Amino acid sequence: MRLVASLAIAISMYSRIPAPTVEWNQKNMKYAMCFFPVVGVITGLLELGIGYVLLTETSCGKVFFAAVMTLVPVIVTGGIHLDGYADTIDALSSCGDREKKLQILKDSHAGAFAVIGLCVYFTASVAVWSEAEISMLPLAACIFPLSRSLSGISVVTFRAAKDSGLLRTFQDGAQRRRVRAVLVIWACADVCVMALSAYRYGPGGMAAPAVMTAAALLVFLHYYGLCRKQFGGTTGDLAGYFLQVCELGMLAAGVLTWNLR
Repeated sequence: MRLVASLAIAISMYSRIPAPTVEWNQKNMKYAMCFFPVVGVITGLLELGIGYVLLTETSCGKVFFAAVMTLVPVIVTGGIHLDGYADTIDALSSCGDREKKLQILKDSHAGAFAVIGLCVYFTASVAVWSEAEISMLPLAACIFPLSRSLSGISVVTFRAAKDSGLLRTFQDGAQRRRVRAVLVIWACADVCVMALSAYRYGPGGMAAPAVMTAAALLVFLHYYGLCRKQFGGTTGDLAGYFLQVCELGMLAAGVLTWNLR
C-alpha cells in the first residue's frame, strides 16, 4: 500500500491525471520519486497514440500536428515544469547575485524574460515537431520517461539550494540510494526501448537513440554546472527547467539524426 501511496503522490504532484488522495507523510514519500517516470510513460503513450492518429487517420497539416504534440505534455502536467523553466529564465536574465536569483525563483510573477523564453520554447518545439516523421514517434515517446528519470536523479543527488521548499521536502522524505538506483534502472530501460524501436531501421536508425541519449546527458551536465555555479544547488524550478530543456534537446537531436539516416 505504501508503494501505491507513493505512486499517487507522484502522479498528483507532477500531473493533472486523477489520483487517489493520500497523506503526504514520511512513509508515503520515501519512494514517491521512483514513480516520477510513470508520468513520462503516460505522456509518451499519449504522444504516440495521438500522433499516429493525426498522421494516419486525418488530413491535418504538419503545423497542426506539431502544435498538438507540443501541447499534449502541457495538458498532462498542467505546465508545472514550464513554470520552473520560466522562473529560471527570469533568474538567469537578471544577472544578479546568487541570492537575487533565488529570490526571483520564489517570485510568483512572470517577468518579460520569462514570457520571451516561453515564446522561444514553444516556437522551437512546434518547429522541431513539424519535421518529425511517423516512424520516429516511438523514439519521441521515450523522451518523457528519460527526462523525468534524470530529473529525479538530480533531486536525490544534487545539493538543495534552499533549506525549505517542495524539492527539499522530497529530498528529506526519500530513501535516496534506493530511489537513485530505481531511477537509474528507469533511465537504462528507457534507452534500451529507444534502441529496440530503432533497431529495424538499421545503423542509420540506431544512431538516433545514441545521439538523443548523448543530448540528454549533455543537458544534464549543463544543469549540474548551472545549479552549482549560479544557484549553489538545485530547486524545484531548476529541475523543471532541466526537464523542459532536456526534452526539447532530445527531440531536436532525434529529428535531425532521423532525417539524416
